[in-house]
Amino acid sequence: MILLGLRLSLRGGREAAARLTLIVAGVAVGVVVLLATLSLFNAFQATGARPCWECTRGTAPSGWALDATAAGALWNLREDFYAGQTIKRLDAATLGASGPVIPGLSQMPGPGRYYASPALARLLDSAPREQLADRFPGTRAGLIGRAALSGPDELVIVVGRTPQQVSAMLGTRQVGTVAGEPARDEGAEVYRFGFGIAAVGLIVPLLVLVGTATRLAAARRETRFAAIRLVGGTIRQVNTLAAVDAAVGALLGALAGVLLFQPLRPAVAEVRITGSRFFPDLAAPSLWQYAAVLVCVPLVAAGAALWSLRRVRISPLGVARKTAPPPPRAWRVIPLLAGLGLFAGPAFKEGKPDALVADTAIVLIMVGLVLAGPWLTLVAARLTARLTRGAATLLAAQRLAADPKTAFRSVSGLVLAVFIGTAIAALVPAVVQGQRAVAGGTLNDVLGATFLRPGSAGLPSRAGAELLERLRAHPGVSVMPIYARADRDAVLPPRDDGPPPATSVVECASLARHPVLGSCPEGARAVMGNFARVIGADNPLTVDRLLPLAGPASPPASTTAGLDLEAVLVSTDEAATLERLRTLLAGHTTEAPMTFAEIAQVRAELYTRAENVALAMVALTLVTGGCSLVVAVGGGLVERRRPFTLLRLAGTPTRTLAAVVLLESALPLILAAVLAAGAGFGVAEPAIGQLAMKGATPAMPGPVYFAAVGAGLATCLLVILTTLPLLRRLTAPDNARFE
Repeated sequence: MILLGLRLSLRGGREAAARLTLIVAGVAVGVVVLLATLSLFNAFQATGARPCWECTRGTAPSGWALDATAAGALWNLREDFYAGQTIKRLDAATLGASGPVIPGLSQMPGPGRYYASPALARLLDSAPREQLADRFPGTRAGLIGRAALSGPDELVIVVGRTPQQVSAMLGTRQVGTVAGEPARDEGAEVYRFGFGIAAVGLIVPLLVLVGTATRLAAARRETRFAAIRLVGGTIRQVNTLAAVDAAVGALLGALAGVLLFQPLRPAVAEVRITGSRFFPDLAAPSLWQYAAVLVCVPLVAAGAALWSLRRVRISPLGVARKTAPPPPRAWRVIPLLAGLGLFAGPAFKEGKPDALVADTAIVLIMVGLVLAGPWLTLVAARLTARLTRGAATLLAAQRLAADPKTAFRSVSGLVLAVFIGTAIAALVPAVVQGQRAVAGGTLNDVLGATFLRPGSAGLPSRAGAELLERLRAHPGVSVMPIYARADRDAVLPPRDDGPPPATSVVECASLARHPVLGSCPEGARAVMGNFARVIGADNPLTVDRLLPLAGPASPPASTTAGLDLEAVLVSTDEAATLERLRTLLAGHTTEAPMTFAEIAQVRAELYTRAENVALAMVALTLVTGGCSLVVAVGGGLVERRRPFTLLRLAGTPTRTLAAVVLLESALPLILAAVLAAGAGFGVAEPAIGQLAMKGATPAMPGPVYFAAVGAGLATCLLVILTTLPLLRRLTAPDNARFE
């Protein structure tokens, strides 16, 4: 029976060859998409599992005083910024004869020398020196090896310093050994969740694709297998024939997909799921994953084929006794409505999300989308038939209304991906916009730098005056100095329910340039407040909660003369000038000067990368769904060759039959996309309302989302059009002969 099954599949005539070709093509595309997803996940896992030398903590030197007998090294790890890019910077000084060395280096650089990653080295060579290279004193000693990097685009620099220089920096640690464990990154959990969602969003369409491909010409195969039963074939023999027939096509498709994926691997490695590229050799499936694909895909195909023959197993005459399936009922929308209702109400109690209720609501919505699809397809088909009178529309609507479950099955895999992608794409812009709306957006381009360091409240008066003079020497630059109070140490910390202490002093003339920060009492030349707290805050929402920092009731100050310079706020309209100012300030501060927009960008990157995963999932799923539609349309044409040919012989124009096929495919596709997108917005809007931030307004998904969904749907429809020439050939009057 196995040999007979192979013969029927491989040498069964023109129709069997066409069916086998469609199965191989559909399964091959699905396997390529699956292998691409596995490659990205493997690269992400391998990158996250590398030893995290950045996680080295060490201990703070006691009293910030160097011990002559100390061993190890002093490390100061922080982030720097250039043109919106983050630079990982390590200032290090070896204590004693030897010290710990990070992976990727044979030795740590000595004072006056530094090592840079290949990407940063290229950037240092191309950028003007006064904007970037002047921040790193010394000469380049070489390149940092791959072992210390998470990808080829990572910007890392290790600067050699003297122990005295490093010990004077805020956040310095004494290190004995380099950490060798993987990083415990909260962002990694977000990415794993994103890949998990992608797996659900991709596996469902892939199963639909494989099942649809293996069910091509199912009606004709049922008739032939029923005939075999009538002449004495057993159920086991028929099952063997069906399983072999389906498994052969799926196996050939899986092998073709593996072969097609090999030249595409370099392109997959260029995908920036986490914002930067992975090393190319990491973006590849493992051998056991290749083996699992080659084994599981034929098994799934065989299972789908056996399920399609359930009527033949009951009785050989089961095929002849065909009855219309019962129409889906309206109860199918209840889970969807219940999930949306939970998410809009009880999922947020007193402004805080209830994890259990929210998870339950999401599950109900996902189940409800799949359940409600056939009923909504039935309703849409009946409504279309009532509102239109065209022959093509009536024929397509009648076909959809007769079997809405089958019509929706080919696009059912799309709804989960589009739903999740829409919800995330609607949430992320609102969160990002809220982060950038600090102080109404008026501080976005303002550069902040603080000069606090161990044992000092800031730069001495004379050094501060020289720095301010150099800053103001740049054309178009506005500077707001923030001075430390002379009796700063005597100011008691606030009580839990009291206002923060006024530890800073600002001149009223400077404060007038930034009215969002506050105002001076009438007649005052300077005012006290906690102005330094807004600089370097890692959460923009914290800044909004602090504003305003001064008002009519704030204590005035007589003068700023002789006070230490605690921090500055610098404004300029030119990007090149901003980088020059950052380089100038970097020589006086231990923390990288950042604009408020850059602070918001750092926090928004994680959300944006999660959105990229979601949109990539939507795009891949739409491609897979389009293949399912092509396979389903092609199979439907083969199965309905006789009625379509008779309609053409009766005088029906070919363009009418093409319109019928297009409408039958387009209506469920568009309905599924609209249903899933509507549910995604239904989940996002309540969350946006709870995440509302001061000065932020609800944001729509970005153009990338609409481009991904719109282009995906348009591609699916265009691909469907490619099957129409097959309709013309199948219904040619010269071929109007049937068994």
